[in-house]
This record gives sequence, structure tokens and C-alpha cells, in this order.
Amino acid sequence: MINLTLEFEKPLIELEKRIQDLREFGVKRGIDLSDEIAILEKKADALRKEIFENLTPWQRIMIARHPKRPTTLEYIDLIFDEFIELHGDRTFRDDGAIVGGIANLAGRPVTVIGTQKGRDTKENIARNFGMPHPEGYRKALRLMKQAEKFRRPIVSFVDVVGAYPGVEAEERGQGLAIACNIAEMAKMATGIIVVITGEGGSGGALAIAVGDKLMMLENAYFSVISPEGCAAILWKDGSRAQEAAEMLKLTAPDLKELGLIDEILPEPQGAAHKDCRAVAGVIREAIIRGIDELSGIPQRRLIERRYARLRRIGEFAVREVPESNLAMVASGNEDMSAKPDLPDLEEVVEES
Repeated sequence: MINLTLEFEKPLIELEKRIQDLREFGVKRGIDLSDEIAILEKKADALRKEIFENLTPWQRIMIARHPKRPTTLEYIDLIFDEFIELHGDRTFRDDGAIVGGIANLAGRPVTVIGTQKGRDTKENIARNFGMPHPEGYRKALRLMKQAEKFRRPIVSFVDVVGAYPGVEAEERGQGLAIACNIAEMAKMATGIIVVITGEGGSGGALAIAVGDKLMMLENAYFSVISPEGCAAILWKDGSRAQEAAEMLKLTAPDLKELGLIDEILPEPQGAAHKDCRAVAGVIREAIIRGIDELSGIPQRRLIERRYARLRRIGEFAVREVPESNLAMVASGNEDMSAKPDLPDLEEVVEES
């Protein structure tokens, strides 16, 4: 049986259980315990607020990976008025790890794509645990090209640990499929709204996450690599994943501060799986706002804005090379023991 209680939630769960036990005891014995219950409920509310307003990056990752976190199809069902799913990449086969089709949103036709995880073992196997094969990315690109042709906005939902790294996926061109999607989305002549709802892992996420508006749920994450993978590479020790999570700056608040996303979408206390309908309402309103904003921008200008946005990613401070260094190079100084006058790394970071 899957344990649905996260480690940091245990004190709160225990307190809530005490409240429930006290309520049942009072009913069973006919005793009025409302005052005692009210005190404990107030304490539980304060503890819940303290926990979820001070989450660490690792705790947010645990929430993003929660087995009950809403999936793309669940959001589609709650956000859009109508949805017709389309299948296949017209080259090899359909891929259940990516879903897509045509939907109606407030009287407007849109194309929707997204990664899809399973709810149980059988569905996860059918959907490859939400890790797309190249045919999944090619299906997504086919649907986006169709949207461009008919001037429909594109809405992309991202919740993927990464693209499937298996041998057969590589043989069918996994890297090429991801690269093609990124290149084509960068120049697509229609508005693209991206919503990261859970995990946003590496190129597997980026292949459907190049857009004009990038939004993230409060407890989602978006990163070039998983914390476990980062820790394994840096320190040969996957157990240092929590430390890596702090360094990667992968949470929604971090990415908003860095200018990589446009908007953070709030979740209820306890996260999205506690009230999927409320979160879907927040996402729906944000998507409608985004489409309204993009619909008034000419196609050429839309592409130029998107390209400029991509070019800004990774900007850093540039320091002039001291003249003493240039003189040393020009004179052909072979004294390798002489240390060049380089700026302090911490100063560069602070200035950037």
C-alpha cells in the first residue's frame, strides 16, 4: 500500500487524527467536547499554516511527486468545456505518456497537450510512468502544427520527470524529437501558454514548454536535472538530493525571481491534491487571461517576443579583462606560475 503521508506532514496528520478521535469519543459517550475540539482545531490551523508557508525546495518536490497530485486529464476535465482527444504521431504509434486534442475554453477553440501519468500500476505501465517516447513528442508537435494552421492558441500542461531514456527511445530519435519540438515551438505563429503543474524535468519537459506565457503551480518544480541526478553527478551520492535541491533553484518562487516564469499560481494549504477543483479554477482563469493578452499581438511580433524571451535566459554579468592579463598574453609570457588578475567569483555573482 502506498504511503500518502509526506514526512513533514506527520505532526499535522497526528493532530488531525486526535481531533477526529475526540469528536467520535464525544458522540459515542454523549459528552460535549466542542471547546476542547475548537482548541485543537485552532492549533491544527496554525500548524498547517506554519508548515505550508515555510516549505523547503525538497518538500515542494515531494508535493509535486505526490501520488494523488492531479493529472493533466483531470485538469482538462475541470478546466475546459469540451475536449476531443487525438491520437498518434502518423509515423510510428500513439504514446499514452502525452495526451492532446482540441478543446473549448469559454467559447474559444484551443489545442491542448500535456504529459500524463497513471493513477495505479496498470495505468502507469500503459503510460510508461508519464515518460514520453519520441512518438509522444512527435504527436505533440503534429497537434501544435495543426493549431498553428487553424490559428488556435496552444495550452501545454507539464508534469514529467523526464523523457524516457530507454534504448528503443534513443533508436527512434528521442534527442532529435525533443530538439525539433523546441525549435518549432520557438517560431510557431500562434500563442502558447505553458502551465507546469507538477514535475518539470529536463529536456523531457522543455520539449513542450517553450511558450509566450510560462506559469507554475506554487508547489511545482522546473529543472535541468532531478536533485537525485544532480547529487549523483556532483558528489557521487544520490542521498544528498535535498542539498542539491537547494542549489538548483528549481521552485516556482526561485524561477519567478530569476525571470524564467511569468506567474505563480497559488495552491490551497495542503497542496493541489487537497482541492483539485479549486486549483483548476485558478488555472482556467490564468489561461483565459493569457490567451486574451496574446490574441491581440500580431504573429510576427509574437514570434519576435518569444525569441527575445528565450535569448534572455542565462544572461550573466560580463567583466572586462584587466590590461595586465592582456599584456601577459600579448608578450607570450611562459611563466605559468604567474596568476592572472581575475575578478573574485563571489563579486561577479553579487553584481549579476
